[in-house]
Amino acid sequence: MEQNNFRVDNLVQIFEQKFHLSLNDPSLVITALKHRSYLNVTNEERVASNERLEFLGDAVLDLVTTHYLYQKFPKRTEGQLSKIKSILVSKPVLAETAEQISLGELILINKGEEKSGGRHRQSNLANTFEAVIGAIYLDRGLETVGQFIHEHLLSRFKTIMQRELYKNYKSILLEYVQAEHNSLPEYRVINESGPDHDKQFIVAVYISGKKAGEGRGKSKKKAEQEAAKVVVKALKLE
Repeated sequence: MEQNNFRVDNLVQIFEQKFHLSLNDPSLVITALKHRSYLNVTNEERVASNERLEFLGDAVLDLVTTHYLYQKFPKRTEGQLSKIKSILVSKPVLAETAEQISLGELILINKGEEKSGGRHRQSNLANTFEAVIGAIYLDRGLETVGQFIHEHLLSRFKTIMQRELYKNYKSILLEYVQAEHNSLPEYRVINESGPDHDKQFIVAVYISGKKAGEGRGKSKKKAEQEAAKVVVKALKLE
């Protein structure tokens, strides 16, 4: 949806229909969707952009997510909960969430920002998502904004965490080996088979010169990740 495909007057109606919300103060959502580049079009001061609502939304998101994790994991430590929360409220995850609900289509930006891909820029998406949270909180309160966050972000908790943990198995193993062995894990390709379009790799990971585990994958990187995963699980480092 291009910037000129809808009137700003219709923006609130589109937003309400999209997210099944009835707003008391429509101006809050308009502000939440207003990127600072759009102020060049309207000659407004910078405080009229979504940055203040983003600041508020960040705090609200932090509270709702912290409360969710506190209830979900009664036996996790503060440090463990903090690590999980940092993943859930990270810019990449928030931007992905905004992309999935097509929030970028509603952002008010100027032509220059539009041409440079601003509607799909990670920072713009994540910041707007937080600003929208701030607007809903002010307009409808904590219960409604909590429902919004649960529906669009926290409902995907398992998928997000499985993916992020998979990405970080090598990091987990690296931290352990550095701390316990004062060295680095070493990954070696021990077998490579199959045609170019369907390669299979087997990678072994060594700790202090001793083989600790191996993994398979269609690329060296995936095989390394699988090898790290095997060792992390064997050592119960998760």
